[in-house]
Amino acid sequence: MFKVLVTDHISDKGLEILNNDPDIDLDYQPEIQWAELLEIIKDYDAIITRSRTPVNKELLERAERLKVVGRAGVGVDNVDLEECSKRGILVVNTPGANTVGAAELTMAHMYTILRKLHLAHESMMRGEWNRKKFMGEELDGKVVGIVGLGNVGSQVAIRCKASGAKVIAYDPYIPKEKGERLGVELVSTLEELIKRSDIITLHCPLTEETRGMIGRKEFEMMKDGVYFVNCARGGIVDEDAMYDFMKKGKFAGIGLDVFSKEPPDDRIRRLFEFPNISLSPHIGANTYESQDKVAIKIAQQVIAALKGEFVEAAVNAPFTVTEGFENIKAFLLLAEKLGSFMTQYAGGNFKELHIEVRGSISEHIKPIVAYVLKGFLSPILDRVVNIINAPFLAKERGIKVVESMREETEIFKDFIKVSVKENGKEHTIGGTAFYGKIPKIMLVDNYWIDIDPKGVILIFENKDVPGVIAKIGEILARHNINIAGFRLGRLEKGKIALGALQVDDRITEPVLEEINDVPEIIKAKEIIL
Repeated sequence: MFKVLVTDHISDKGLEILNNDPDIDLDYQPEIQWAELLEIIKDYDAIITRSRTPVNKELLERAERLKVVGRAGVGVDNVDLEECSKRGILVVNTPGANTVGAAELTMAHMYTILRKLHLAHESMMRGEWNRKKFMGEELDGKVVGIVGLGNVGSQVAIRCKASGAKVIAYDPYIPKEKGERLGVELVSTLEELIKRSDIITLHCPLTEETRGMIGRKEFEMMKDGVYFVNCARGGIVDEDAMYDFMKKGKFAGIGLDVFSKEPPDDRIRRLFEFPNISLSPHIGANTYESQDKVAIKIAQQVIAALKGEFVEAAVNAPFTVTEGFENIKAFLLLAEKLGSFMTQYAGGNFKELHIEVRGSISEHIKPIVAYVLKGFLSPILDRVVNIINAPFLAKERGIKVVESMREETEIFKDFIKVSVKENGKEHTIGGTAFYGKIPKIMLVDNYWIDIDPKGVILIFENKDVPGVIAKIGEILARHNINIAGFRLGRLEKGKIALGALQVDDRITEPVLEEINDVPEIIKAKEIIL
């Protein structure tokens, strides 16, 4: 049973998922005070937060059992990622869950400042009727510069293009192909984007690289009469510099949903003196749909992480998977299964592990290696192994991990091969994912075979003579164990063959002994995947 503490308000739909899982003991305390949290955190396996709760070193030092931190949202600036990684604590968030809400709010601010809607509303509320005062501009025909072409930035680009704008974007981590798919021109420098844009909107995370990225120099380069929108993170912008340029009349309009200090202090509130600013209190994700999606997603991610299953959004993973995630998801699952198969088949006492990745998936070798290690170590350790602590645990056990990449082979376009060597013994497991979606183990030692990496597998070497399968089938039938599938590999007729029977139930030790006693069987093992 895993104890999960939720310290901020999340949608009931996420709470239902947590409550309905028999392995989860949920404690929902959305108003918990810091002092009390420090006292009780030692008893929990996971914590789910929003922005209210800081997951800092002080908290983590007391979190004796903590395995997972779930951030219900995209930003993780309230989580000490380095400290979590050191402790093998997986941090997951919900990228994409509030994408539409954030994109639509950006567009709302953009249209508001283009058409002076906020000022027109205030004028009407005062009883005025002054149409000439609210002459605006159209989005159609404008050059919109998007800084950060991730989930939200992409959705903003789609909406701006639909309105007739020309969209350019700066994002050094996005491949050119994505820009081409969206019909967006990717520029090579932030300076070029700033100088060309009529409207600039920010959609990048707050990191050491982006903190203060838009400052005096950048404001100076902007066109006079530029429109500027920030619905990303407040710390990206130097607000003191923004204030100075607002006084100079640099901007036709500004839309802000985020601030470096929230709620804003007096220094930030100086910005509010200007009439051409549209404001909201960090509500990018504040739609019912977004809140439901965020809660559902974080509940699913935390449960999966606690159970050692595949997680899509591991923030502090020792690698980055952004573009093409769906294309390699099956290969990551395969990598974990190959590692687990290897340990169960060959043993886990090897000190050198070779992981070779072939084909186009080789650009993702780091996540593939992490998942192989997770699978390899999980069967032999009495603690939860995840993609964060697996490399550390391998090093701790003295396992040397050798990574290599090769071009695609004649047989398979993409292939993962895992090998272990020690004291003259060598074992190899390899596989691919057909159509990029169906994982298959295709190589066991020198035998080409075709195994679905799931469920209970009886793997056995035998003399290649007639009647072996019949004898095994008779034993399994006698013990009421049904065969779900069978695969055979052999190097030469009449020599040694490798068989793999997929069965519906676990094979007990007495049954396995009975199979091993068959004269033609060289060795037989049960593999659980």
